[in-house]
Amino acid sequence: MNECAVPRVADYTGVKIIELAPENGLENYQQAMAIANEHASTQLGEFMLLSWYDRDRDFESPQHASECEDPAVPGYVDYGLHHGATLKVDFEQGRFVFFYLPL
Repeated sequence: MNECAVPRVADYTGVKIIELAPENGLENYQQAMAIANEHASTQLGEFMLLSWYDRDRDFESPQHASECEDPAVPGYVDYGLHHGATLKVDFEQGRFVFFYLPL
């Protein structure tokens, strides 16, 4: 078992958070990503998608980003925050989450 000093909560200092709950819901990850990319373009201009999570498929990118076996902060969150993300777009309370870096 890895010994890791993991924070209990993520530090979102300097990160703008946009929370969305479309009235008609979302069909899938691709639809969420298209909308999130529009918000990133509006907020940041040129951007890079750093990390994301799709709860429907229980899939994150980058995969296994956390070095700890039982991290308190999910790997995709930790990766985004520690690689310069300044924008988080969150759909339906964590169903789809995207972290962006301005270029």
